[in-house]
Amino acid sequence: MSMELLGRARAGDRDAFAALVEPHRGELQVHCYRMLGSLQDAEDALQETLLSAWLGLEGFEGRSSVRTWLYRIATNRCLNTLRSSGRRPVTAAPLPIQPPEPTRLGEVLWLQPYPDVLLDGLSDQAPGPEARYESREAISLAFVTAVQLLPPNQRAVLLLRDVLGYRASETARLLGLTEDTVTSALKRARARMDAARPSGPPPPPPDGPQERALVDRFVAAFTDLDVDALVALMTDDAWVRMPPLPFEYRGTAAVHRFFTATAAHRGQIARLVPARANGQPAWGEYRRDAVTGALRLNGIEVIALAGDRISEITRFETTLAPHFGLPRTLG
Repeated sequence: MSMELLGRARAGDRDAFAALVEPHRGELQVHCYRMLGSLQDAEDALQETLLSAWLGLEGFEGRSSVRTWLYRIATNRCLNTLRSSGRRPVTAAPLPIQPPEPTRLGEVLWLQPYPDVLLDGLSDQAPGPEARYESREAISLAFVTAVQLLPPNQRAVLLLRDVLGYRASETARLLGLTEDTVTSALKRARARMDAARPSGPPPPPPDGPQERALVDRFVAAFTDLDVDALVALMTDDAWVRMPPLPFEYRGTAAVHRFFTATAAHRGQIARLVPARANGQPAWGEYRRDAVTGALRLNGIEVIALAGDRISEITRFETTLAPHFGLPRTLG
């Protein structure tokens, strides 16, 4: 950290302040996303963090790095959001039919996908030696969903310790807790995360031949509404989810019932436009408008892979389409 740059920022030089914080903006937003599960909430938390840092710059004494100081502000901003009753309300358009009986009702209805284009070129520093998660797993939908089910303090402790690799003493200082409290919270969080961790084989390398072959088969089955072919690609314990709707289906029998019940009412899928989210294959789903003939964006589909099978299909609404470069209509 340049003390000259810090001095200029403290004197009110906004360009100097931007030079101090800009290298950390991307990773801070990812951290807020892991904390909150929503890209929109993460963007809000990041802006609040940077404003708070600007206003509180005089109080920064330089005893930690700028990066650690920003993580302290961001984490506590997210904790304030989690403890607030004023989070953005979650609404969903109803399904056009009565869905079949779900396996369960989901709890993480605010979950949003994170576009891979926002992960490109991040200047993340290497995590500390105590980190337990690789970056690919720590951004996956399965990981972010599991984190959302942790109480706020456990969530913060797990991310600071096991994703970012801060030591227990550093985490305690960042959160204003005792080391004993941090150790206890981490033990509970790890137990819950380990129970939720996928048990199948790891996904194939992104954009490699194994992934491309499986993706091509998925696209063909999905666009043709071939339920049997689609289910044949899935693991025996696969999930289908559709936040912010609460219905969740697990296992090939339940998934088959869901797609069979909805296929006749979905209309022909004219095109799947590829994207990537959370390090996973994703698409914008377009259907042809019966009146205008234009292709209209109807949803964002994200799949998780386990070896040579699909372990999860998650359908999201189109709120974040601009972040993925997906137009609302195609000619």
